[in-house]
Amino acid sequence: MIPWLELDSPFPDVSTALTDEDGAGGLLAAGADLSPRRLLDAYRHGIFPWFSENQPILWWSTDPRMVLKTDQLVISSSLRKTLRKVHRSASTDRRWQVRFDFAFERVMRECAAPRRDGAGTWISEDIVAGYRALHRLGYAHSSEVWLDGRLVGGAYGVSIGHMFYGESMFTRVSDASKVALAYLVHFLRQHGVAMIDCQQQTGHLASLGAAPIARSEFLRHLRQAIAQPQIHGWRPLPLYSD
Repeated sequence: MIPWLELDSPFPDVSTALTDEDGAGGLLAAGADLSPRRLLDAYRHGIFPWFSENQPILWWSTDPRMVLKTDQLVISSSLRKTLRKVHRSASTDRRWQVRFDFAFERVMRECAAPRRDGAGTWISEDIVAGYRALHRLGYAHSSEVWLDGRLVGGAYGVSIGHMFYGESMFTRVSDASKVALAYLVHFLRQHGVAMIDCQQQTGHLASLGAAPIARSEFLRHLRQAIAQPQIHGWRPLPLYSD
């Protein structure tokens, strides 16, 4: 039985989260709200919300934890060609543009749109409202790819100190979400962020260089990272010098 959280209830210790043997590995608690205070407290303790429509708010702390180290992003040859094209466009036709935080809520809603496989979304209106509030406070950020004035790809997540928590990505043209991720990872690495929390294991994340680590190792890194100063000046940095 997982605990039910009232609005003033603290989170239980993550060591009490259910295991894979229990059938819901990582599930820690239910209830409370998605206020900025609650969300920031969750992320600072390695906890994240994940639930579907018509479910209560569910809080998770997975073990192992999927992470992407910012010096281990895998850039395929085809993605490298696309990144070069985007880079050249900045000084020529400007058809391609990479922006941060220009259309944060639109990125969230694009991530929430139905996928080709017909899968539902966990990004509910309550989730949108919660992270929109974090964005206004400077804790949630988006990386966006624009083509001919149209938003075609993006990613968003939460930043606390030198820790970044990736939430979701979307793409409308080939490689657009990966371009958004590559620029985000480059920016974070230049600002001293060594690790992006990816939360749960998927084949797609693994193909990009993410790998699982023990929750205990993740939490050790987390405690050090969130103690660092908050990052400011969220602007894409050039990936290439030519």
